[in-house]
Amino acid sequence: MATPSPTAAGPLAGVRVIELGQLIAGPFCGKTLADFGAEVIKIEPPGKGDPLRKWRMLKNGNSVWWEVQSRNKQSVTLDLTQPEGQDILRALVKEADVLIENFRPGKMEEWGLGYEALKTINPRLVMARISGYGQDGPYCNRPGFGVIAESMGGLRYLTAEPGRVPVRVGVSIGDTLAALHGVIGILMALYHRDKGEKRAAGEGQVIDIALYESVFNCMESLLPEYSAFNAVREAAGSALPGIVPSNAYPCREGWILIGGNGDGIFKRLMKAVGRDDFAASPEMASNDGRVKHVADIDGAITVWTKAHDKADALKILDAHDVPSGAIYSIADIAADAQYKAREMILNITTRDGYQVDVPGIVPKLSATPGGIRNTAPRLGEDTQAVLQRAGLKPETIADLRAKGVI
Repeated sequence: MATPSPTAAGPLAGVRVIELGQLIAGPFCGKTLADFGAEVIKIEPPGKGDPLRKWRMLKNGNSVWWEVQSRNKQSVTLDLTQPEGQDILRALVKEADVLIENFRPGKMEEWGLGYEALKTINPRLVMARISGYGQDGPYCNRPGFGVIAESMGGLRYLTAEPGRVPVRVGVSIGDTLAALHGVIGILMALYHRDKGEKRAAGEGQVIDIALYESVFNCMESLLPEYSAFNAVREAAGSALPGIVPSNAYPCREGWILIGGNGDGIFKRLMKAVGRDDFAASPEMASNDGRVKHVADIDGAITVWTKAHDKADALKILDAHDVPSGAIYSIADIAADAQYKAREMILNITTRDGYQVDVPGIVPKLSATPGGIRNTAPRLGEDTQAVLQRAGLKPETIADLRAKGVI
């Protein structure tokens, strides 16, 4: 494991972000921007904070997930249901570049904080709005979580063994995909505002991110195959339908994954498993021919893997330059030399004083890398400083705290 070293400001230094999101999608978007230098001011409800603080496994009363999701952020408590809280947000918006929110559509407008209202305060504001179904359309007012988006986006239909119940992929991938699409949209909007054709106007805009659309955008060829051939891709377990061979194969004491679907790779793989006849077959020289013989090819690989331990099989495949690997648990990841060499496992000391390993920074920029400048904040610990910087006097802040506004 590595300890975070002092880091440069990052490529987004000077970008100020207000994060109103809770749980996963909005906060992961903010976390990614913060990792690369943006100043992210996280707004949380007074007294309880973001529910993520209590999700999954807790240490000293707080989620260890929080230490990842909220690193490099500031925490400001603010009750947006109260008019005084809404006024404070407007004051913060005046100096902000970006606002991220993942409330149900219409909630910000209900508070008088919709984009049309906020852009009169700050025309340069870029507003990222993450919701289950987007800001319009017949479903826009429905509640939507990532798991529902994964279903509507087409992913859940495919994540199963044929004929079995569709399963989750194990993490909230729909939320994370939406967050990353949000990051992309924010960066494009900032570029357009500051470098694009209308840079003289310096105008911001809205980025409308729907969870289900973020999943659907990653569904590869599902739609054109259905449109052109009326073909509905079905669940195929560990295989990748129409791309051969790419599957999980049993060894003597477990499973390995093999991706032998490149034409040259396939020939090397067949030689590794002792099937020179398949390697030399003109019909199997390209993927469309191999698809016709998927059962024979997978069967030949399975015969070979069953005769080997995982380590031996992977060593032989590596010697033949065939993409392959073990199926990692988090214990395997934490012990892996590649992860350590790339500083993908970082050891931090939290605000509560204990040490914990967290994922490193992705992607890795050569000239302006991201980094962990600060660990996740305690609830509201930056409220005083941020509000004073926004022009509020200490006695005003004290009065707001007494009223429960902050």
